[in-house]
Amino acid sequence: MKRRVFGIAAVLGVIASIAAWTAAAGSQSAKLQAPVTLPFKLVTRHMVLPVAVNNSRPLAFVLDTGNRMGVIDVDRARELGVTLGREVKVGGVGPEALTGFFVQNASLNIERLPGFSQPVSLAIPLRRLAARFGHDFDGILGSEFIKEFVVEVNYDARAITLHDRETFNYFGQGAIIPIRLNSSGHPLIDAHVTPVGKSPISGTFVIDLGSGGALALHSPFVAEHRLPGPDVKTIASLGRGGTGGATTGRTGRVTALTIGQFMIRDVPTHFSEDASGAFASAAVNGNIGQQVMGRFRIFLDYGRNRIILEPTSALAGPFDRASSGITYEAVDLDYRTFRITTILEDSPATDARLTVGDVIVAVDGRKAPDLTITVMHELFEQPTPRTLTIQRGDSTLTVTVTPRVMF
Repeated sequence: MKRRVFGIAAVLGVIASIAAWTAAAGSQSAKLQAPVTLPFKLVTRHMVLPVAVNNSRPLAFVLDTGNRMGVIDVDRARELGVTLGREVKVGGVGPEALTGFFVQNASLNIERLPGFSQPVSLAIPLRRLAARFGHDFDGILGSEFIKEFVVEVNYDARAITLHDRETFNYFGQGAIIPIRLNSSGHPLIDAHVTPVGKSPISGTFVIDLGSGGALALHSPFVAEHRLPGPDVKTIASLGRGGTGGATTGRTGRVTALTIGQFMIRDVPTHFSEDASGAFASAAVNGNIGQQVMGRFRIFLDYGRNRIILEPTSALAGPFDRASSGITYEAVDLDYRTFRITTILEDSPATDARLTVGDVIVAVDGRKAPDLTITVMHELFEQPTPRTLTIQRGDSTLTVTVTPRVMF
């Protein structure tokens, strides 16, 4: 039995005993007398919350609707003395499969939810993603956590609010969107994509808050509808991937994405060319990530098979982020040494003659120890010249990179 990923991680080749394994570990629900608000950090457009495992110190867990079960990083699990059981192959976006382990006798706890615990079911290697985040990445909260509550996501306030799932009543003006959960716990919706120069195409999409992108269309859907089309400007997709490695394809735009009553225009879109991995799946047509969903206040109400979307002032805003044409990762333990890993052809990076392996020492005089990858993303998404100090071997160089909108 195969399980595909649409967010950060999922299990491939997991045997049917996973359900019994998880149930055996036990879960203690918390009856909420009042809503509980948990602040999160938005790290490269991912929600990072403080979560303990077996009452440990606070760890950094990502809330991911594209994942089902509680997951912990393998190295962190070993550090905490968590018992690792049988091996399992894990993967997702990209063609690679990694070695993970079933987990025994481990539960996640949240300080503001006394009495609540939930099994951690799986340990997988997350260090590579931590380097791309530039932040600790200790684990994942998936749909097994979400379905215990009605989860309200407020990106503007950088907080989620947990409502009691039994007593929750909604009285706002948001749009109710029906969902269905597939066998992997992913929330699926029906939506319409309008490609450039074409009529709207209906499809089934995962709402994936564990994706930092806007819209990704899977390769079977792309091939069937001959997307993106001859008149669409595209660039090679840069920096997309997950536990299974990098994904291949082109990035361009569609004229519109329609979810319920909401039409979001001119949406940046990854047109997958993958032959394997999650983005090669024909089970669904694509996934809708944070760059779209972050324009709403969201209520995840899995018990009633719905999500509720309240538009924010960002809904009608343009997708006009610039790009430097580089990807980079943190290569030290405190995530303050940034090495360039990929350079896009015919981009601001090639104009500046940057090369793979260059280390970014400073941006606009702001030294790397005072930066984070999230901050650098924000700087490079503005069409403003940036002065970079680069370490290349034994040489220190100063170059100017001017990010621009490239598609």
